[in-house]
Amino acid sequence: MSAAKENTPTEPSAAPAVSQNPETSEAATATLTPAPESTAEPTTEAKPTAEAPASEAKVAQVPIEANIAPAPTDTKEPTPAPTKIETPTTSEPSWPELKDDHPLSKLLAELPQIIKDADYNEVYGIELGPTKPFHTNLILQKFLRANSNDLEKAKEQLLATLEWRKEFQPLKAKEESFDKGRFAGLGYVMVLESVPESTNKTDVATFNIYGAVKDNKAAFGDLDGFIRWRVGLMELGIEKLGLNKATKPIPNFGEGPDPYQGIQIHDYLSVSFLRMDPNAKTASKKTIETFQKYYPETLSRKFFVNVPVVMGWLFSAMKLFVAKETVKKFTVLSYGEQLANELGPEVPTVYGGKGETLENVGETLKLE
Repeated sequence: MSAAKENTPTEPSAAPAVSQNPETSEAATATLTPAPESTAEPTTEAKPTAEAPASEAKVAQVPIEANIAPAPTDTKEPTPAPTKIETPTTSEPSWPELKDDHPLSKLLAELPQIIKDADYNEVYGIELGPTKPFHTNLILQKFLRANSNDLEKAKEQLLATLEWRKEFQPLKAKEESFDKGRFAGLGYVMVLESVPESTNKTDVATFNIYGAVKDNKAAFGDLDGFIRWRVGLMELGIEKLGLNKATKPIPNFGEGPDPYQGIQIHDYLSVSFLRMDPNAKTASKKTIETFQKYYPETLSRKFFVNVPVVMGWLFSAMKLFVAKETVKKFTVLSYGEQLANELGPEVPTVYGGKGETLENVGETLKLE
């Protein structure tokens, strides 16, 4: 799950489409001046009737609502206060201001043409464009970091990713149902809150249980079917990262870690390394290639668990096919119980933690 290094030239584009967040403005509120009250005194006084004593006449001439002020003589309607107008605000967080020569500014300028060429604009569930300026920057920053801020390589990988996502539809793969007989127990996604040395509030871990495979031909023989299941599991893990709710910018290349990455655990318990099944080997190679090309900057660490000590050479050889930045994230553990030292006590007891089994606490794709 690392960055690809292939080159596919693209054409330059128009100016960036991303705009700054609007600021809220308020209309001034006018003060309503009360209408003047009449100061005129009454000019006539009621006279007592012949039937009533003078004392009673005096009481009768007092108005029933004597404590209420007389109505104003000015009948002109008061001018209403102007309505307070609120400018709609966006829920998008703000991204640090960019200079024109910043790699992200340049990639933003190329984005409209890249989207036009691909006829597609979604990556990791985020629609790229001016309506999502912060989250568009978030995705583009991943492509830049994956290519060491090489603008041309980032453009090529972004275009290839958009074209692939349009054709493959990985978000739909996440929602599909898969054959229970082939994929039951093979993959789980788990959210962890106590990963040692992590600066994230939560971390997302995807477990790939290769030891659960009972029939290599059934599981890996249909390569397209396996890749679709594996991509769906990958998208489930990315969904748990919460990119659509992200509020913290990704640092520039070389200036700090990307907080929106997941952990991968590959468990090889009961897997024979002496005779590598050709179907499993082909599926593994295709999976690595797919994630390298189309899922840049989605991996924080990768653990190879329950690997025999004598098989360390196999993973040394694997490093020849993976980007150097990704190799630094690899950790090989000979015993499953060692994983708790790396990921904390929330992992299941089979990995040295205190958590329940993956079947109980892990999330997986729909199976039938």
